[in-house]
Amino acid sequence: MARAFAEIVQPDEAIEPILARPVRQALLEWLEEIWTEPELMAVGVKPRRRALFAGGAGTGKTTLAHHLAARLGLPMAIVRPDDVYGRYLGTGTSNIKYVFDQAEAIETPVLLFFDEFDTVAQKRMRSGVNEAAEHDHNAMINTLLARLDAYPSFIIAATNSAQSIDESVWRRFDIQIAIELPGQFERERILARYLAPFGLGREGLRHLAEAFATATPALIRSWCENLKRQIVVGPRCGWDMTKHAVVERLIAAVQPHPDAGKPRLWSLGAKDHAVGMMPWPLPRSCDVPDDAPAGDRDDGGNVVRLGSTR
Repeated sequence: MARAFAEIVQPDEAIEPILARPVRQALLEWLEEIWTEPELMAVGVKPRRRALFAGGAGTGKTTLAHHLAARLGLPMAIVRPDDVYGRYLGTGTSNIKYVFDQAEAIETPVLLFFDEFDTVAQKRMRSGVNEAAEHDHNAMINTLLARLDAYPSFIIAATNSAQSIDESVWRRFDIQIAIELPGQFERERILARYLAPFGLGREGLRHLAEAFATATPALIRSWCENLKRQIVVGPRCGWDMTKHAVVERLIAAVQPHPDAGKPRLWSLGAKDHAVGMMPWPLPRSCDVPDDAPAGDRDDGGNVVRLGSTR
């Protein structure tokens, strides 16, 4: 039985990402290119098919790639470093060939997504310290370059360390997009999404989003989901369900990565004024006053969407 070459996720499993305006605009432009391929071909150019997403861990690169695949109506194959690197010298090159061969053999085109791409595509080695390892890695990079050029469908790669990627590999990607930490508006939308079915008024949401400044979307989601777990499980277990106690338990159990720095909420804990503004018990969204945001809208009142398949 052939080993799985990647994890396959389907279009109907994707969720809508919440994006800063520059990123959203860049991706909309790319989708428009893809949808107008015949017109572009008529003037001698092709739509771009390879994108590199650079950003810290937890900034939503995989979620965004999956959403784009869904907008194109394609399944996405998630290729991780373990799918490429083997225990022995020489296996990297053969594994790269295997990944692309298997992807190309699938009857329905798939979007290839390389996670932690800098691990696979790091700069070619020329130190002379370990010639066998250097030769193996450089051969793998050459194979990767050839297969990137030949792959007929879409490729997205994600990296936390863009500076580590080999320059020749970097040039193979037509689009390079920096995925930054969410701003105030995006944090409000992320909080509103993951607090549901609970909700906060506009001012409460604004203050809580300020307390999450510098947080990744993954950290915000984790905090919100664990808050909901506390609300459901705590009373059954006889825990102290005062707001102060719940928030302190959350801060102790959900921590940002040590390299990311701590948002204000993690410095002040339950003493943060944003916590003081939270109604308690947390109301359901349907009971929140009308001044609360209605959904994922930008600061001009427009619904945040990347578009749909055509």
